Amino acid sequence: MRERRYLWPVREDALLVMNSHDRVRDLGDCTARGMPGMDACHHRSRRNACAHGELSGLHLKEDRQSPMLDPFGGHSDEATIVEIAARHAVARSVSGMDSERQYRDLLQNLPAAIYTTDAEGRITFFNRACIDFAGRTPKIGEMWCVTWKLYLPDGTPLPHDECPMAVALKENRPIRDAEAIAERPDGSRICFMPHPTPLRDECGRLTGAVNMLVDITARKLAEERMKLLTSEVDHRSNNLLAVVQAMLRLTKADTAEEFQAAFQGRLGALANVQRLFSASRWTGASLRVLVEEELRPYGIDDAKRVNISGEDIRLPAALAQGIAVAVHELATNAAKYGSLSTPSGRLEIRWNTGGVAPLVLHWSESGGPCVKEPTRTGFGVGAIDSVIRTLCGTITRHWRPEGLVCELSFPNVVA
Repeated sequence: MRERRYLWPVREDALLVMNSHDRVRDLGDCTARGMPGMDACHHRSRRNACAHGELSGLHLKEDRQSPMLDPFGGHSDEATIVEIAARHAVARSVSGMDSERQYRDLLQNLPAAIYTTDAEGRITFFNRACIDFAGRTPKIGEMWCVTWKLYLPDGTPLPHDECPMAVALKENRPIRDAEAIAERPDGSRICFMPHPTPLRDECGRLTGAVNMLVDITARKLAEERMKLLTSEVDHRSNNLLAVVQAMLRLTKADTAEEFQAAFQGRLGALANVQRLFSASRWTGASLRVLVEEELRPYGIDDAKRVNISGEDIRLPAALAQGIAVAVHELATNAAKYGSLSTPSGRLEIRWNTGGVAPLVLHWSESGGPCVKEPTRTGFGVGAIDSVIRTLCGTITRHWRPEGLVCELSFPNVVA
């Protein structure tokens, strides 16, 4: 038999944490009535210890049929708390008015919404937390519930006489794992889990019920956010795979090494976007950070060589992905044939917002080799044009002798 820690009732008005090494003084007149898991020897030991004002050296047998609250790794949940409260309620009915008052004081100070009813379902007690929970002050004698209106999780109205508390009393059994929605008089709603438990006297007759209402609104919102995030990730993954397939199909090279280098660079551009979105929990990607990441291999720390300017904005996933591909291809072309291929070359990237188009990005090269308009359209040009069309944007190119000048215009920049 292994030793365990339990929360167990003392004087029917408190929950006492004990193990065999604890020493508890000044317990007063306490009884072992209603304590599962203790044999007659334990009862006598407890009474004797109380008579001397101390209690020590007790070992409680674990009772699988009567679980107690164990905050140190054992059985511990809201249902167990309600079961303990139910045992207190039964014990107080035998102990008299003092115990009744102490029991109510205990429940009043608990942060959870707890109330009791008689066997017919009339409310006999509710604590202060019930008022905050329900957004109203219930009345003693009201039937079944302290809440104003009830709904099932799918939004269907739930009559009070069909609520979990009513079912628990009518069927004389505890209700677990149910969920409901409570509407307050001001219109606000709370998702919660009720834990109604019937109360019975020493003869087993139904005398009422105790219920604890656990607010799970925050948990449900978190679950909803997780579902949306999962759906978003699934959508982005499918979109990303489609883009990768298109890049693989359209990438051309004379050798395997050139193909590998080109394809890896384009994958890197997409990976940067995914990393930025992951860091922002998929709320958007910073345009400035995106551009800086794509140009980092080309010396963006040298202001004389690369100049980036513009008010930072957050981009939605599709636009961020498209701009990343476009900037990567423009930078790769500049590093091979344009201003980034020589030490004297310069690159300026700037963008404007709030004009005729919500976002206009300017790419201007200078100081590099004399460039000419290409006679054939490579993957880079084709990829940029394809991205711009997909985003309903436009692009203009000017192949000036001193360097390429591009203007990319996008109609939708809402993240």
